[in-house]
Amino acid sequence: MKVRPPLPDSAPADDGAAWRRFAASVRPLGGTARSPALQPSAPPRPPPEKREAPLRHPLTRLAPLTIGEPPAGLDRASWRRLAGGRSRPARRLDLHGLTAAQALAALEAFLAASSEAGERIVEVVTGRGSGAEGGVIRREFIHWLNRPSLRPLLLGASHPHPANQGAVLLLLRRRR
Repeated sequence: MKVRPPLPDSAPADDGAAWRRFAASVRPLGGTARSPALQPSAPPRPPPEKREAPLRHPLTRLAPLTIGEPPAGLDRASWRRLAGGRSRPARRLDLHGLTAAQALAALEAFLAASSEAGERIVEVVTGRGSGAEGGVIRREFIHWLNRPSLRPLLLGASHPHPANQGAVLLLLRRRR
């Protein structure tokens, strides 16, 4: 081990001079290539524009939404009004005649606009479909409602009448 030389009695008053003196005495190790000098980093970027805060913390996971089951956090009387079809929807979206991709885009835009407007109950008509399980839109509809972009907007879902499986009433969360 190499012995360090003693410090001079007259040490510099500022740290910059001490650092320059130290850096001048350092020698690279043998056999290794010298790395290029580090460039000063770019100035920090300004923070992105503030977006409106989501309804819940992004790491909070919401329970999957199911049509016809009362959601947690909703009183019994409100659920009975929604499930019994006694609540009138403020807006209605009809997805008949659209492809699945068009229907999904229309649903996302519709729910975002309804939430922005402060609506609480909306109706989406998917149609019953010709197959035993319904059409493509009706089968995919519940999966669309549980997407991360739509699920935070929704509190509950129910058919307006047990015999009408081609329409769904959606209860939107209140904006805070």
